[in-house]
Amino acid sequence: MGPDDQLADIARTIQLAVAPVFLLTALGTIIGVLTTRLARVVDRTRVLMARIDSTARATDVLRTSMPPNEELIILGRRRILVNRAITCATVAALLVCLVVLLAFLGFMLHRNFSRFIAMLFIAAMTMFIAALSFFLREIIVTVSSIRTHER
Repeated sequence: MGPDDQLADIARTIQLAVAPVFLLTALGTIIGVLTTRLARVVDRTRVLMARIDSTARATDVLRTSMPPNEELIILGRRRILVNRAITCATVAALLVCLVVLLAFLGFMLHRNFSRFIAMLFIAAMTMFIAALSFFLREIIVTVSSIRTHER
């Protein structure tokens, strides 16, 4: 195998690794969105907890569209869903990193890891689908809670 063949093999390996890297970009973006949503849930929970603990609780409750305890329950559901989505997206990102790593290790060690790489990629996509499903469920909970209390 000559230097040109080795260069072609390296180029092919890099090409195969590019698609998972784009997936990593998408996962990083969704994790950023999810952490922002989680931060907003945590901030709102802190505000409500302070309102419940305050001595002027009765006047604060009258100014809100939803009783604080009811809103805390909804925020708890949202927190759980966002946390699950973040966990799934992070696991998916780790699996994609393993796919890229194994692609290069296989090239360097002259080993065929294609089946293992395929299984890891399927697992990564499954976790990404789960993350998006939890994200969608969290959005549905948020929107339905707003609609319920606007009436």
